Amino acid sequence: MTTREVEHEITIDAPAETVYRLLADVDHWPRIFPPTIHVEQEQTGEHRERIRIWATANGEPKTWTSRRTLDPATLRIVFRQEVTTPPVAAMGGTWIIEPRGTSSRVRLLHDYRAIDDDPQGLEWIDRAVDTNSRSELAALKENVESAHLAEAEELVFSFTDTLEVAGAVKDVYDFVNEAALWPERLPHVASVHFDEPSPGLQTLAMDTRAKDGSVHTTKSYRVTFPPYKIAYKQVTLPALMTLHTGVWTFTDTGRGTTEAGSQHTVSINTANIARILGDRATVADARDYVHAALSTNSRATLGHARDYAERKN
Repeated sequence: MTTREVEHEITIDAPAETVYRLLADVDHWPRIFPPTIHVEQEQTGEHRERIRIWATANGEPKTWTSRRTLDPATLRIVFRQEVTTPPVAAMGGTWIIEPRGTSSRVRLLHDYRAIDDDPQGLEWIDRAVDTNSRSELAALKENVESAHLAEAEELVFSFTDTLEVAGAVKDVYDFVNEAALWPERLPHVASVHFDEPSPGLQTLAMDTRAKDGSVHTTKSYRVTFPPYKIAYKQVTLPALMTLHTGVWTFTDTGRGTTEAGSQHTVSINTANIARILGDRATVADARDYVHAALSTNSRATLGHARDYAERKN
């Protein structure tokens, strides 16, 4: 069997402990790493955890489960896939953060095998590991080095819209989950291309109409946890955003109603503010604009989901 071993590295202008903390906390990964769609911690213990990751590899959404061993003393994180996805037969590696004065050298090691030792499968993994490793290290460097800047803090923000529904959790969930039907159910959705390549992992591309009549094309990957949660990450974004992740939640209140929520985390694309909003527009203006646009669509979707669930109740 052919086992490939590869290494990627980058130098980051930040203390090693700071870099380690960011890598250790997988909750940040969908925001930091372009390939990462969503991460769930399935099991945690002292310096050990079992995580399930949904991410893109060579442009395809994939999911796998890994065990990680965290060693803050040596600034190392060892990972090994416990549940793989084709064409991967085995995959593991180590994050190694080495102090270099006030900077850090970050090394990312991988070892892997392809199912049935297939040469084409191995070549596919080669490309995926190389592309994702380079992307992740570059994004890690950018995020860590800009973390102390006041402007960077202003660019990223989160908010949540909620609505109480006199209906069952499952019915509200079903409305949001059945995105293929949104063009006939939601006035602001012009068209949808929907696919579910594996159970619970969805691709959703759609054209939506803004209040000014303009049409925006977006593409998202969604991960479903029926009937309580749908997490997503947009990979084709409107011009004013460099990042958009979100979570739809559906909670039984215990009062015979469902609390439906739509949470968003966004990063503003400063390069396009003047083109979209005018030369005098500020980051605050862009935040307000994006917040209003996303909230309008979220509240519209939640409102129609409420009507759907209450009719079924």
